[in-house]
This record gives sequence, structure tokens and C-alpha cells, in this order.
Amino acid sequence: MNKLIFRKLSFDIFSFFLLSSIAITSIVWVIQGVNLLDIVSEQGHGLNVYFFYTILNIPKIFSKLLIFTYFLTLFVVLIRYVESNEILVFWTNGIRKITFINFIGKLSIFFVILQLFLTLIIVPYTQNLKQEYLKNSTIEFFPKLIKEKKFSNITKNLTIFVEKNVKDGFFEGIYIKEKINDVESKIIIASKGKLFKNKNDQGFNFKLIDGNITNIDTNESINLKFKESVYELSKINSKTRKVSKLNETNSSYLIKCLDKFIQNRKDEEIRCGLESSFLIKDIYEEVFKRIVNPIYLIILSLISSLLILKPKLSLFDKYFRFFLFATGFLIILFSELSYKFISYTFLFEAIFITLPLIFIPIFYIILLFKTNFKMKYL
Repeated sequence: MNKLIFRKLSFDIFSFFLLSSIAITSIVWVIQGVNLLDIVSEQGHGLNVYFFYTILNIPKIFSKLLIFTYFLTLFVVLIRYVESNEILVFWTNGIRKITFINFIGKLSIFFVILQLFLTLIIVPYTQNLKQEYLKNSTIEFFPKLIKEKKFSNITKNLTIFVEKNVKDGFFEGIYIKEKINDVESKIIIASKGKLFKNKNDQGFNFKLIDGNITNIDTNESINLKFKESVYELSKINSKTRKVSKLNETNSSYLIKCLDKFIQNRKDEEIRCGLESSFLIKDIYEEVFKRIVNPIYLIILSLISSLLILKPKLSLFDKYFRFFLFATGFLIILFSELSYKFISYTFLFEAIFITLPLIFIPIFYIILLFKTNFKMKYL
């Protein structure tokens, strides 16, 4: 019988968590999707690139919201059990309050493992995958990026100006400036031209008519005239950044870097890796976020478990719930900001690393005394 009761509780927690996660994650995903529309409007990528890029954002959003969604789930489900007197089913079947609390604590370990799996493996992988996909994708809406009588910075090293946009990719009075490297650049001027997709349908090229090309470097400039020329825009890189961010980097790579420079983990000058290198201090903070923050889920489960303990005066019942919710919310904020303090003195570092492990026994001891426990029930 007891197994059936706990199975029902587990089902309610998991179902509410799933529904609330889908709802909250979807809202945040849509808002972020609107903000990412510049991938199409400013960078010229296709809609398929945009949708794939935004879909790969879902694991990151879900992971970020998991700690709050789990706390909200426990809070809502346990309040519902208390208010509907479903909680009495546990006590009438001989289930001790400390046994109930232990079950909630054990259940939270599953969510800790889930969060660790997301932060250490899934999120870095999907973040890196979406950036690689965007970086290697072609600019499908190139014609939309060229504005009439306006210098259009198509990419970081390419500027195009057209006097007149006739129609269907035909332009008049074309000026193109391409920065090849720090000392070389190219300027192309043509009376007219047309944008067309290349043979494999990957990106655009510019067919230019009646113009000249000026190659400029630090020593000299070379001017060449042409009747007809093709400027290969498909080879031009987009504005998409080429360097990976820290949150897109594989966890094993970061841990190896941290292990290598563990004695200098707070140094603000040492970098790890040759390409896309990061400050070792930033790596330390990132690894802390990925590994230590999920532990706070256990603390939140213990705080939520206090809901089954009613205050002696019913007058304080609502205030008690508000206090518990506020405490849980503050702990969530604290967990998200705690990584900022580990780079200070050794004392601060030791405190913020061990604090989650200290909080767990403290809250558990409080629950033990509040439930008038006996050792045999542990």
C-alpha cells in the first residue's frame, strides 16, 4: 500500500514538473526566438538555419529553468496535498513524516543527476553545435541585406553600396570594399551587376559589368579594368562569430585545463589552449557552475518538505508558506551568483564550495527535530 501511495506522489511531481517545464521553457524560447530574428534580417541566413539554431537553444533554457521549475513543482504539489487533506493518507497508513521527507530527498537526487547531465554534457554540446551550424551555413537572403543608397556592412570585412536596386537582383552603381587582411584590401566599382545563386545552390555570387578593381596594400595599389567579372560572395564569411564561447566548450576540456593550472586557478592572465583560449579564472567559475549549482536542488527539496509541518497557530500558515517560498527563491538566486565569489580569498572560496554540503545537513537536522524523529525511522 505504501508503495502505491509514494508512486502516486511521484507521478504527481513528475507530471507537474513536465507540464510546467514545457510551459515555462516554451515561453522563454519564443521570447528568445523573437530576439534572434536578426539571424535572418541582419545576417541573411535562411529560415531553416534560424529554426535549427533556436531549437538547439531549448536544452540551455530548460537547464537554466530546471532548478526553479523543480522548486515550484514541489511547492505546488505539496500545498495541494496539504489543502486537499491527501497528506493524511500517508499518516493514516503509518508513514512517518521523516520517511516522507526522506522520499522527497531521494527523489531530488534524480533531478540533481539530470541537471548534471544537462550542464556537463548536453548544454555545451548543443550550444557548440548550433554555433558551428550557423558558422558553416550560407547567407540565403543576401539580396535583402543590400540596401539602396546605403553602405551595407554585409560581413565584418565586406561593405557594399548600390546606387539603385532595379529588380530581381539587378543593381546599378555598385561599390564593393573587401578587407583581405590587416594590410590588404580590394575595392570594386561597377556600373551594374546581378546577384545569382551559384551552381550548387550554396550562397550567392555577383556578376559585375563595366568596372574596375583596385587592389591596395601598404606599398602600392593596382588598378584593373574589366568588361565582365564574377565576384564570389559564397566564399565570404558571414558576421557570425568564429570563436566558441566558454559555455559552448566541452566539460572534459575545461576540467583538464583546470587540473593543469589548479594552483593558479584564480589567475587573471593565464589562458588554457591555443585556439579559442579562455582565462583559467573563467574556466574555474564555469566548472563550478556546472558541477556545484545542481546540489542546491537537494536543499530546495528539504525547504519544500517543511510545508507538511503546519505552524502551531493557523494564523501564521500563509505567512509560513510565503516565508518558505521566499527562502527557496533567495537560495536559487544565491546559487546562480555564488560562482562570482570563489575567485576571492581562500576563505571565501572554501565557504562557497562547501556551503551546499553544509546547508543540506542543517536543513535536514531542522526537519528531524520538527518531526520529533526517532533514530529507527531514519
